[in-house]
Amino acid sequence: MKFDSVIVGGGLSGMVAGIALQKAGQSTAIISTGQNALHFFSGTFESLLSPDKRIQTLFSEAGVRLHYSPGVRLTPMGTFREAALSLEDIDLFPTPQFARKVLIVNFLGYHDFFSSFLADGLEKQGMQCRVRFLNLPELEKLEQSPSEMRSVQIARTMDRIWEKVVQEIRVLLKDEDAVVLPQVFGLQDFSVPTRIRQGIPARVIFAGTLPPSVPGIRTQILLKRRYQLLGGSYLMGDEVTRAHIHDGVVHSVVTKNLEQHYIEASHFILATGGYFSKGLVANPFQVYEPVFGLDVDFKEDRNEWYNPAFAQDQPYMHFGVKTDASLRALKDGRPLENLYAVGSVLGQTRPEFGSAAGQAILTALAAADKILGL
Repeated sequence: MKFDSVIVGGGLSGMVAGIALQKAGQSTAIISTGQNALHFFSGTFESLLSPDKRIQTLFSEAGVRLHYSPGVRLTPMGTFREAALSLEDIDLFPTPQFARKVLIVNFLGYHDFFSSFLADGLEKQGMQCRVRFLNLPELEKLEQSPSEMRSVQIARTMDRIWEKVVQEIRVLLKDEDAVVLPQVFGLQDFSVPTRIRQGIPARVIFAGTLPPSVPGIRTQILLKRRYQLLGGSYLMGDEVTRAHIHDGVVHSVVTKNLEQHYIEASHFILATGGYFSKGLVANPFQVYEPVFGLDVDFKEDRNEWYNPAFAQDQPYMHFGVKTDASLRALKDGRPLENLYAVGSVLGQTRPEFGSAAGQAILTALAAADKILGL
């Protein structure tokens, strides 16, 4: 099996790189183990604080509608974070005080949406809050098992009964000028969040829940669909087990499911993510990259890996694969000619590309441009 480029990792950075390369006429393959950081996506692209037509066009062509409005977003804990670019159904506010009175609505038995934290946080910003729970018979079967009462399972039901939810909220609504709901709408029917907003006579804000993220999974579905429509090969549920490297060049990789076949390419992109997706692995002695055995920038003294103040910036989140100026990954101190590292596998080794989702997109596009000679 031979491609122009092979991307190891099917998260946000891998998808963006794959779409950019396919649009340019390359033949590509994405090798994805399955779950990735999009399942934890907040809905906003952190560190992207200026408009970028190329990014918005790429997502728009995939059916992912974005809006740009510099300000702050509401977090699941009732605090606010700086943001500018987000999914269409994620609100951005000029200031943290977006209403006078707020109705926070949750569903009976759903514990992954922190109504009380949201109320406390909003009240600290000068907003009056009222919390109410909807008792929906359609969720009773899910309530019997805590493992079923999760965002994705609820979302599958909500896409069918969203009109009933709107009617229930209209009854609950008094003089509030904003309603906060959990992000459990629009998993399969992407128009549902907009319809809910149209049906409630107050501003509707969708706030985050514990993972998995419904907006994130929706984004992944749409990006994957776009990539495959462009002709990309998506190898789902597979992982690279070994790579063949000679004279500073990656020639091929072998995967768990296709162990009898060499997957060859002129270029490779490493987009395996950070610790969660095992793009970086830590043991008591080191932090390492398991696919290609690349050089990793980390502190040798393990006591310097973490900050005892849990809520503070943690040093281990800055560790990542070493690269040269062109994002080519280093192995034994030398760059591999045709392997680029992108996304959170870099940690904070390349701060000029930003952080989180912003870093994922910008590094993916930069690597694609290098491959295309732009």
